[in-house]
Amino acid sequence: MRRYWFPKHYSDEVQRLRVPSGFVLVAAFTWWAAPSPTSLYAGLPIAILGLLLRAWAAGHLAKNEELAVSGPYAWVRNPLYLGTLLVAAGLAIAAGQIGLAILFGVVFLFVYFPAMELEEQHLRNLFPDYAAYAQRVPMLLPTRRPAVSIRSFRFSLYMRNQEYQALAGLLLGSLYLIWRAGLLPLP
Repeated sequence: MRRYWFPKHYSDEVQRLRVPSGFVLVAAFTWWAAPSPTSLYAGLPIAILGLLLRAWAAGHLAKNEELAVSGPYAWVRNPLYLGTLLVAAGLAIAAGQIGLAILFGVVFLFVYFPAMELEEQHLRNLFPDYAAYAQRVPMLLPTRRPAVSIRSFRFSLYMRNQEYQALAGLLLGSLYLIWRAGLLPLP
């Protein structure tokens, strides 16, 4: 039996907080952001890498239909969460505020990490092969030796998973930071 970091009742409760915590993070981001050209150049490429990872993962994920083991899932079990973490870290760096990075880290640890564990429990029940996959592929930090997979990226899955919403969010957040840094004068 797999041991989890968070008790199931806690994970069930915080699962409901994922979306509201996102709104709180956006509010904190808009309130405290103090970007500079240097912070933008340092953080936005990290956020873009996270977004690209999320997009790649979305094109390999047929939720609840088949176990995703191709693309980034050959390297890490939770590439969408890893991508989210990279986007958040990149935006926190771009915002120029260490407090935002700490806040994002705390929310990730106490809200998103338990959600990952809940999803893992669900996948173990749904797919008999999940236990063997989980032994080969790490949860969040990519392996140096990926599992072999031959399935290619499917744009239809990217669209079905609505990953374009993350692109829109990153574009809006980036434009906001560029404006706050004084590099995008608006009338």
